Amino acid sequence: MKENAKSAARGYADLHEHLAELKRRGLLLTVSRRIDKDAILHPLVRWQYVGGIEEHERRAFLFTNVVDGRGRRFKFPVVVGAYAGNREIYCIGMRAQAGDVQRKWDQAIANPLPPRLVQKAPCQEVVITGAALKGEGNGLDSLPIPISTPGFDGAPTLTATNVITKDPETGVQNHGTYRAGLKAPDRCVIRMATRIGGAGGYRHYLKHQGRGDRTMPCAIVLGAPPCVAFVAPMKLPLDLDEVGVAGAVAGEPINVVHARTVDLLVPAEAEIVIEGLIDTEYLEPEGPFGESHGHVALEEFNMPMRVTAITHRRGAIVASYLSQVTPSESSAIKRVSYEPMFLSHLRHTLGVRGVKRVTLHERMTALRRIAIVTVEKGTPRTEIWRALTGASSFKADCGKICIAVNEDIDPENSDAVLWAIAFRMNPVKDLQVMPYRSQGHGPEREHEAGDEDDSTVLMDATMKEDLPPLALPKREFMERARKVWEELKLPKLRPQSPWFGSASGGDWLQCWDDAATRAAQGRYLENGRISEKLRRKGLKPETRFRPRKR
Repeated sequence: MKENAKSAARGYADLHEHLAELKRRGLLLTVSRRIDKDAILHPLVRWQYVGGIEEHERRAFLFTNVVDGRGRRFKFPVVVGAYAGNREIYCIGMRAQAGDVQRKWDQAIANPLPPRLVQKAPCQEVVITGAALKGEGNGLDSLPIPISTPGFDGAPTLTATNVITKDPETGVQNHGTYRAGLKAPDRCVIRMATRIGGAGGYRHYLKHQGRGDRTMPCAIVLGAPPCVAFVAPMKLPLDLDEVGVAGAVAGEPINVVHARTVDLLVPAEAEIVIEGLIDTEYLEPEGPFGESHGHVALEEFNMPMRVTAITHRRGAIVASYLSQVTPSESSAIKRVSYEPMFLSHLRHTLGVRGVKRVTLHERMTALRRIAIVTVEKGTPRTEIWRALTGASSFKADCGKICIAVNEDIDPENSDAVLWAIAFRMNPVKDLQVMPYRSQGHGPEREHEAGDEDDSTVLMDATMKEDLPPLALPKREFMERARKVWEELKLPKLRPQSPWFGSASGGDWLQCWDDAATRAAQGRYLENGRISEKLRRKGLKPETRFRPRKR
């Protein structure tokens, strides 16, 4: 921890400065019309994820005229998509190009910078405690927290959180992104994952219970500086203080300040901090709530927190993540950091040769369940299987289904992946099923007694030999046709890979290329004269023109 200071200059962006940069780049849409946070706000943003909008066209939404379902107005604006509405927004928050994200995270995790303690902080310009937290319209009820899945959710829920707890034995703090359903102006209920590979905060909760502590100090941060917000969902090692990693990402220590009513350090430039005590004896029903696994999480007992203070900046902005069914802002935050981590694990930790890329399938599957490993053509089968087993075991809740493909398959296109599975995989040789896997994050299911484990599927859908080209016109012909399409003012095209065929590196002879060129020029009769000279006797129909290459 750096020495005390009354205030400290900084070089990293807070949320206000981040939004200004997004606006400058045309990535922030400000909505000034009256918007109902309980019924309209999240569904409006959701359309850019389910309405056929390309990922690079997504924006952050800033709502400046927010009301609730009863028409009550709020003084705080709400922003959604500001941290990872798309990959570019995330990279702006990281102050890095997409190709540099992994290097930056690797260096930060290996070389954390302890935070700088300050005495005066923007997040405490306004402090609300005691009786001012109680009563309708006060405390949590004064914050315009959206309902995430209108029609199913039982309450407005905090989603864009850095939930801070502290190990009572080591003093190391943990930042986690956990949801918190609002219950009263001074009470919410926090859901921390109890599964293997789940929440560090839950481990702290168990330690407090083991010590006989009736409460656990907690601080819920809304609107942290991007570099701080990004560490919360990353599942870093439990003994690693995430703020130190955030400081290394920023290139300088993060300013922190003592919370007003609990023994925790909070980011000095946060928008809002909700301080409180989690009850370690009693649990309270929370939910239903739409979850990232694609189903509504039904009501369950979780951790109630009594709010002891709310502090915020003057002119604070309430940040909310669009979560639930993927793709979403939450999944984008994880994906940009998780995929390079998987790739680094396979390449550098395990030393697997030939691995080019790891893609975590996002739409509907929440990143965790399906991993696609892209390998170079000709990679030895031993390395392919090492890559598959390595990807499946890297994180306890990721990699239930792992598929290896070659570079000609676009891992972002599920149709292309299914094509590879359909024609390049022999289930007897190229598929393995392994038992004893944690169920991970998913909908509640019924199980037979003693049968609560899941399993893992590994599939080698790579080419085992050279194959003919994909049966689509070559790129030059598709591009010429597209110009005509646009001249005819037909509906806007959104090309999905693969949209053209290529003979590069496949089972294809130059004479066939020459024949195709002549045919496209209207000279197919020349091809007929050539083939007539190659007639042979004594062959069975469907005999190959030349033996298959081995």
